[in-house]
Amino acid sequence: MKNEIQGKIQRQMKKIEIRDILKYAYPENLTTNPSGTATAYQIAHADEDKNDYRRDVWIIRPGKNGQLRSSQLTSTMDATIEFWDDDDHLVINRKSPDTEKGMTDLFIIDINGGEAKKWVTLPVGASNIKKAGKDLYFFTAGIDSKEPDAYLRSAKDRKKAAEEKKKNHESDYEIIDEVPYWMNGAGFTNGKRNSLFRMHTDPLKLERITSPDYDVYEIELNEDRLFIHGTKRTSTVSLYSDIEMLDTRTGEIKILFPEGDYEFSGIIPTTDKIYAFGSDYIKYGVNQSSYLYEVKSKKLEKVDGYVPEFCPYNSMVGDTMVGGGRGNKAVVEDGHNIYYTLMTVEDHIQLARLDIDENAEKTVIFDQPGNMYFFDIAGDKIIYAYGDKTSLTEIYSMNRDGSGIKKITDHNTKALKGRYVAEPNRIDYESCGLKLHGWVLLPEGYDKNKNYPAVLDIHGGPRCVYGELFFHEMQVWVAKGYVVMYTNIKGSDGRGDDFADIRGDYGGTDYKNLMDFMDVVLAAYPNIDKKRLCETGGSYGGFMTNWIVTQTDRFCACATQRSISNWISMSLISDIGPYFGPDQCGDRNMFGADATPSKRLFGKEAIDRLWDHSPLKYAKNVKTPLLFLHSDEDYRCPLPEGMQFMQALTANGVETRMVIFHGENHELSRSGKPIHRIKRLTEITEWFLKHTNCNE
Repeated sequence: MKNEIQGKIQRQMKKIEIRDILKYAYPENLTTNPSGTATAYQIAHADEDKNDYRRDVWIIRPGKNGQLRSSQLTSTMDATIEFWDDDDHLVINRKSPDTEKGMTDLFIIDINGGEAKKWVTLPVGASNIKKAGKDLYFFTAGIDSKEPDAYLRSAKDRKKAAEEKKKNHESDYEIIDEVPYWMNGAGFTNGKRNSLFRMHTDPLKLERITSPDYDVYEIELNEDRLFIHGTKRTSTVSLYSDIEMLDTRTGEIKILFPEGDYEFSGIIPTTDKIYAFGSDYIKYGVNQSSYLYEVKSKKLEKVDGYVPEFCPYNSMVGDTMVGGGRGNKAVVEDGHNIYYTLMTVEDHIQLARLDIDENAEKTVIFDQPGNMYFFDIAGDKIIYAYGDKTSLTEIYSMNRDGSGIKKITDHNTKALKGRYVAEPNRIDYESCGLKLHGWVLLPEGYDKNKNYPAVLDIHGGPRCVYGELFFHEMQVWVAKGYVVMYTNIKGSDGRGDDFADIRGDYGGTDYKNLMDFMDVVLAAYPNIDKKRLCETGGSYGGFMTNWIVTQTDRFCACATQRSISNWISMSLISDIGPYFGPDQCGDRNMFGADATPSKRLFGKEAIDRLWDHSPLKYAKNVKTPLLFLHSDEDYRCPLPEGMQFMQALTANGVETRMVIFHGENHELSRSGKPIHRIKRLTEITEWFLKHTNCNE
């Protein structure tokens, strides 16, 4: 009787719907003031009328009882956080229709009260602003290397130059003389560089520091030293970079490590030393994890205590966040240089503490299922954004040792209140000698005597991971009556470089892992209808979708998103193609002294290798109805990758449909415009419903 009553209550719960993304709150950009007494973050909300996101700034401070509380700072400005100018003043970037294209309008606001006031207007798109002293700042901004000092023009001259370009129809064409010539999320980037600027604010004066051909990737400030990580650009981009140091007092720049042998992914400056995460790519190619090095005398000395068994960043995929935040931070604790960092560990995100002065000795601070998206240090607390299998992201706090976890915000509590959220059921299995696991989500009121359709969802990367996390698209399909399954196969992150390495094996072990997972799930849930199996994936998951339909007919319908169908074309048009494609398809001589670009890209062996791993080669085998979803500004997996496979299948009589999203890029499913995200998920869902004859 008790179970029957619980069942009736459960069946009264509301279903997760596609349009619920309009109700979710998306935390972003958590950042603490210099003394650690207040933390700012922003909340992005979907604006359906404008088909965009509106952002408000919030502040976390201790309340009267000493407990941390969150309060809203802005509500009408549509503002994003830039940096703290001091403990009480926050500099924010305000969206305004009056802002001139290519300019940055910065406002300053007192967190104790008062309106935001105009601070400065910069004639460049400034970001990553660092305060180096009274009225002295450094930041990075994009420039045209052919007109590197255009920022010095007066408003009158800028207007005149814009009119001249319009008169000459310069917006009607692009001139390309370097590779890559575009970048996902940035459009055509030929000749564009990210430069370092120095800014004095009283009076306002800007000065470009780096040369027009130098691309700045990262800057880190430690007292009066600014560390720069970047590369000089020629007709082709280098995979390697250098590290330089600028003395903020004298303006002198020194090269600490020259470009040529390593790519760096993070700089950690301490009081008297400089550390960096770096990779030479030789053993595992472009997906190789970085080791920690001390940089000294233009040489690297490996910190032996740090072994990259887990990747020092967050590679968990989801679809309920549109922005990001800090994933690491260097601080001084008890006289020791400490580095806090997020790490991807098998199927979740861990927060670890590395004692740099003690050979990078590691202490795990936080290790729970779910996703810690980003964090910052606030006094004796760690403030962080976290979500798990049944909840959307909220802001939490804990002590620096990981104890005393407390939830601070309730931005998303209402969005899921009274709704059925399927919890993941873990399934362990073995495939190709590997011990793997995945999860199954079951519809509300799951009945073992009833037949169910199912969806297999494959993540991108391939070096990404799924975890026990609320995934909106999966919950939508569960609400439509589907069993949903997902797993981390070989090639995924979180288990080291050996596990992640599938170079030359795309469509091999990874494909076998997926099919073995399907077999295990079908054996565990025999009431899944084998004639109503669907599958989808994006990016690498899109490649795998394309591969799957060339190898098996076990799915009644598939949906391929931002996919790869032809490694030859992918390698010659993608923003990461020149190196990524050949490397992933098995060229083991990409890096080092013997690397030969002409043979790598154009030799018969190289072309044969790329073609052998291309789903397009096997298009004649396809019978499965296939839905294509691509964005016309996706330069990571460009539109032709979907178009050529779609055309080949259609010519062979296979049922296809293609949906092209204008103005979107590779991030459509995660941070695309709200209406476009709704349309994307609607198209996939209706495609599955059509081919499984499902009634809601």
